[in-house]
Amino acid sequence: MGNGFKSMDSFLIHGIKNRKNGAVVQPIVPAVAYAFPDHDSAIASVSGKQEGFYYGRYGNDTLKVLEEKIAVLENGEAALGVSSGMAAISTALLAFLQNGDHVIVTKDVYGGTYKFLTTLGVRFGISYSFVDCTNLSSIWDAIQPNTKAIYIETPSNPLLTVLDICSISNITKELNIPLIVDNTFMSPYLQKPIDLGADVVVHSATKYLNGHGDVLAGFVVGKEETIHFMRKNIMGDLGQVLSAWDAFLILRGLKTLGLRMKQHCLAAEQIASFLEKHNVIEKVYYPGLNSHPQFNIARKNMKGMGGIVSFEVKGGFQAAQSFLNALKFIMISFSLGDPETLIQHPATMTHSSMPEEERLALGITDGLVRLSIGLEDVNDIIQDLEQALQHIKEEEFKWLIV
Repeated sequence: MGNGFKSMDSFLIHGIKNRKNGAVVQPIVPAVAYAFPDHDSAIASVSGKQEGFYYGRYGNDTLKVLEEKIAVLENGEAALGVSSGMAAISTALLAFLQNGDHVIVTKDVYGGTYKFLTTLGVRFGISYSFVDCTNLSSIWDAIQPNTKAIYIETPSNPLLTVLDICSISNITKELNIPLIVDNTFMSPYLQKPIDLGADVVVHSATKYLNGHGDVLAGFVVGKEETIHFMRKNIMGDLGQVLSAWDAFLILRGLKTLGLRMKQHCLAAEQIASFLEKHNVIEKVYYPGLNSHPQFNIARKNMKGMGGIVSFEVKGGFQAAQSFLNALKFIMISFSLGDPETLIQHPATMTHSSMPEEERLALGITDGLVRLSIGLEDVNDIIQDLEQALQHIKEEEFKWLIV
């Protein structure tokens, strides 16, 4: 950790520098343009020979502090802050893929990533294969002469499939191609993919990094040369920069990341256990359960099991809808990682862009629900879930009960 801190919790609060003679809170620098003392300085800045900013589309002073902090948290050389999680995902993919290239992607991937590859990706001439990355042989079978990257989420969205980053990175190193890992569900507090062999890490900072539901942001972390290329040739040209105000809010949110992640994990474990025993629940997906197929890999890769629990209710779509509509304070929403407990129906919300046949083949059923555990008292969350599950009419699922 920076400043010699042994604990990530201390680093999250203090960051890289102790500003003993300045503002305790990082100042917001919203400047669009930067002035220079002379023409030579302007030329040096634009050419990259002189460190600093010359135009706000490429960054700002507040964002720079945040990028340095995120890079340290992920044990990467550098980080790039962009305007959303999808901006981070698309930037990372476009940095390594161009017309004629192929990418291997874990099969149960976030719906936005799926949509980017199947709509914009193909327009750029990029081909893809969605692969069961829990099976290393399947990855090898999917390799093509033009495969230029492997992209995974672990745990995945929404089925919380956990992948062996170390083993997959051995494949990418043998092929000399990058391994890109979406670490949104874990945050660097619970998992560090670069330490496990990944080359690039992406985040939707909208979620746990900010943690308060009031910022759209994304990050890419990797080698300094890679991040510099993304900043100058993708982010800047596509206008994806993260604003100084949003960077400030994330810096503020990061100070409580450790406290928040501990509470999210603690509550999620209790809620997953509650759901697994409930008679109207078909299946629970949570890496912290012994029943999870990658439980041992999760324990190896992750410091904690996260705050997301997905589960299938018996009775399919009708039962899921009855349950969702009966919730009292748990909110139906697309996002996750907020102080509020949020719930959504992947088949009709985050993964609605997937054709039904493909969605069902991936295990995203009509009865699947994804729950983002908030910071409320866990007993209140369980009570709301319990009363809502009681609204699933017996005739909607009794034929499924043995």
